Amino acid sequence: MQYNLDYYEEMLRRNSKSAEEISAIRWKFISIIKPNCILDYGSGVGWFRAYKPQGVEVDTYDIGRYPQTGILHENYSIITFWDVLEHLSGFNEIEDVLKMTNYVAFSVPIKPIDEPLRSWKHFKPGEHLHYFTDPILNDVFRKYGFTQLIGGHPECPPRKDILSAIYQRF
Repeated sequence: MQYNLDYYEEMLRRNSKSAEEISAIRWKFISIIKPNCILDYGSGVGWFRAYKPQGVEVDTYDIGRYPQTGILHENYSIITFWDVLEHLSGFNEIEDVLKMTNYVAFSVPIKPIDEPLRSWKHFKPGEHLHYFTDPILNDVFRKYGFTQLIGGHPECPPRKDILSAIYQRF
């Protein structure tokens, strides 16, 4: 038995039905661009890669100590930021990475208009450093040369108050 990334991913697949469900939703969501080489930035424990379809290469990068591939390519079909952007201190952290693709996909919590911020389940001071709205996300990504291709709430259910979007370089 080799305790390598393949072993680790097999253990992930055996131990989480909810991660499998969310990963399937995300793979279906990004399938419109037919990606073949992906960077999952902020990959966490690696669920997204663990459930990848056949024939798709996924590099993983995270600041955590989880097994990951690292950033192995100069260009990617798409770079994903699943549940990542709200944790960044600023987009300057990912400026160089954004130059490596023409497509970006992400999921972020979006507060319902009628929900008070302090009682909202995603209000996590110190952990969530930003709280986004659609217009703010459009402005931020426009600054880096991207425009929204598609947005929606495919993860809701099983999750709540999560926006998913794909942005394309213009």
